[in-house]
Amino acid sequence: MKVSQLDSIDPELRAPLEEHLVNFPGGVCAIEDLAERRRIDAMHAAEMAEVVKAAQTCSTEDVWVPGPAGCADVPVRIYRPRRLEPASPAVFFIHGGGMCLGDIDFEHGAAVKICEELGVLVVSAGYRKAPEHPHPAQVDDCYAALSWMSDNVTSLNFDPGRLAVFGGSAGGNLALATALKARDLAGPALSYVMALYPMVDHRNTTPSAHEVTEIGVWDRETNVEAWEWFLAGQEPDGYAAPLHAEDLAGLPPTFIDVGTADVFRDEDLALAQRLLAAGVTTELHVYPGVYHAAEHYAPDAEAARHMWTVRFRALRRALGIQSVRIDADSGDVRGTADAAVRAAADGGP
Repeated sequence: MKVSQLDSIDPELRAPLEEHLVNFPGGVCAIEDLAERRRIDAMHAAEMAEVVKAAQTCSTEDVWVPGPAGCADVPVRIYRPRRLEPASPAVFFIHGGGMCLGDIDFEHGAAVKICEELGVLVVSAGYRKAPEHPHPAQVDDCYAALSWMSDNVTSLNFDPGRLAVFGGSAGGNLALATALKARDLAGPALSYVMALYPMVDHRNTTPSAHEVTEIGVWDRETNVEAWEWFLAGQEPDGYAAPLHAEDLAGLPPTFIDVGTADVFRDEDLALAQRLLAAGVTTELHVYPGVYHAAEHYAPDAEAARHMWTVRFRALRRALGIQSVRIDADSGDVRGTADAAVRAAADGGP
């Protein structure tokens, strides 16, 4: 039985995927015209962002920051929780989209979730897209935005010693690539990398790269196309394909999660092995029956809730964050025992 068959997918995650396939046979990524694919993706992202904005308690500010030398400015969205404690930790957020889709609205809900759940500053960076702008435009833009964030630590009011980089899919690639670039250029300092189902191997030769096909989300055909656009005939360096970086030593502690029905499953397992061999503290989670970015399709599913619980637990531990709750009457922020969060997470699926 191939992983591409829907029978292999968690039943709670399968239902919204089947609905998606009814509306878009083959999935949005099966649309051949990239402009139309981008239009539909942007429309869905804007709709979801508006729903989130109506309920969010954190504030947002959109700004443009200096881009790489000789290049255009980079769009950035700053998320501030209702109560931002002085010198709190911060998260530098990079959206996904296969290097060819998306913008800072693309994963607005996830950035809000991090900001409000952890009570931290979040800075979300946009970046140029392939095929119009192949590698290294993406990592260069992300690094420029991270450098701006570091240069403005006082006005942004965060602790530079507790700064994590977060991204999923292509954003996971760029989180790793940005961390590698920060290591190579002696800063800005990062204390943690959270890479969700990262896109890290251009070769598409692993078993999962052949197994996961035609389920309506990111699959082999889409991935091959995206890498061709992203590399534009170049041989990839370690910033393009972090799995093949010559040296991974010196990266911050790194968290990776991926599902068994994800085209990136095996390359992410290989990345975790390479990180461990390089002496990088590495946490890996593999979720059965979970496809690529499943938590965005089925946010209320038990598996999706559990994945976020595990991610938040890891971020709290890495950044020294206590669990907090806001008193409904007074609005006061009150610390709670992190052990309670660990216990709740350990009881998950």
